[in-house]
Amino acid sequence: MSDYTPIPDPEGVARAYSELLSRAPENKVEARLEPMRRAMEVLGDPQKAAPVIHLTGTNGKTSTARMIESLLLAHDIRTGRYTSPHLSSVTERIVIDGAPVADATFVRVWDEIAPYLQIVDAELSENGEHTLTFFEAVTILAFAIFADEPVEAVVLEVGMGGSWDATNVADGAVSVVTPISLDHTDLLGDTVEDIALEKSGIIKPGGFLVSAVQAPGAASVLLERAREVGAEFRFEGIEFGVEERVLAVGGQVLSLRGLAARYDEVMVPLFGEHQAQNASLALAAVEAFIGGGERPLNEELVREGFAAASSPGRLEIVRTSPTIVVDAGHNPEGIRVSAEAVKESFGFSKLALVVGILKEKDAPDMFAQLLEEYGDLVQDVAITQSASPRAIPAGELAAMAIDAGFNEDDLFVTEKLDDALDWAAGRADDTEDMGGGVLVTGSITLVAEARTLLGADRNGPAAGGN
Repeated sequence: MSDYTPIPDPEGVARAYSELLSRAPENKVEARLEPMRRAMEVLGDPQKAAPVIHLTGTNGKTSTARMIESLLLAHDIRTGRYTSPHLSSVTERIVIDGAPVADATFVRVWDEIAPYLQIVDAELSENGEHTLTFFEAVTILAFAIFADEPVEAVVLEVGMGGSWDATNVADGAVSVVTPISLDHTDLLGDTVEDIALEKSGIIKPGGFLVSAVQAPGAASVLLERAREVGAEFRFEGIEFGVEERVLAVGGQVLSLRGLAARYDEVMVPLFGEHQAQNASLALAAVEAFIGGGERPLNEELVREGFAAASSPGRLEIVRTSPTIVVDAGHNPEGIRVSAEAVKESFGFSKLALVVGILKEKDAPDMFAQLLEEYGDLVQDVAITQSASPRAIPAGELAAMAIDAGFNEDDLFVTEKLDDALDWAAGRADDTEDMGGGVLVTGSITLVAEARTLLGADRNGPAAGGN
């Protein structure tokens, strides 16, 4: 391994990021693929430079992607990983061998492809269409960087949906579907079957589908798509899954039934049953990718890969005394599964919440889920907002919390996240048995800012939100 340390170029990254941000924002999704196909054609099809493991689903995509990456690295496979959104720096979205792409590479490749993107923009404008969006442009940049490095395997997370997501210009050798639930219903449909149909678009002819346990309707949609395109398919709970799970310091120890073998005493340094399920999904995906689902992986390399896994912003302890945990639970189902893990893994006698939610999310149902899951454990709630223009103003969010059943006297409302954190930490410290804690949740932007304020983003590279 080289001792070369990339020279940071924050000014160059800031300039490139500013140019990317000048495009339609990330939440302005275009249900189209032709501009992406045209950009790939102009650039020489960089999406074909390495085989792809493609992930979709509602929750757990980024955690699963990171575990897949870690397993591939343990098998000495050079990886490129693309996930979104980022926590601290846009370079976190494009990861080479487990680390955010070097600033110099990010800037150089962006400058190289920008003129070609202008060609596509001009063609779109001539046809009366919107120019490439921020997410489309970053996705193109990711493919270009992976081809430039080059990498041996790409772990690719969809931005939203599947069929018309910008990432779907790539043909996944393995398609991974994490649990599907209701989210982005205005764009993807208002039933799990509708959403599964959109997400099933990443299953490609001759590929290999690996799916988490799904609601019956969603499972049927995925199965029908796999059969239609001639893809092999394996489902958690039938062909693979978690056989045994034991809590451990810093995470959990698992026995996993893979596609080709059983793997015992696997330490996963992540909290919650949902992360155990994500681990089983990641293992099956790598078995499918490396050995077609028929050849066992080296058990020691599997242990090594999982032991190195991390998922910043997901039930991550960012401070102690009192314990402050951040979790980017950005929809009701995400709130539910993380709440189970909090109660199981941390043993808090009292919990203060810090909550901020984005406008496109189902805030009323998220508050209802928080109230249902935490019950008497929570008496103190700080309602705040991130710096994102998409954040629901703290005053409006407080009214939603009250409507959902929270007691107005238990709320502390502030637009400033640092004030919210200080107040919540003080309330947690008031616990007589010192068993109090703080949970920061609601949106990835809030979690990202909390990590920065509390110094967690200086402890190493982070990326992704689920």
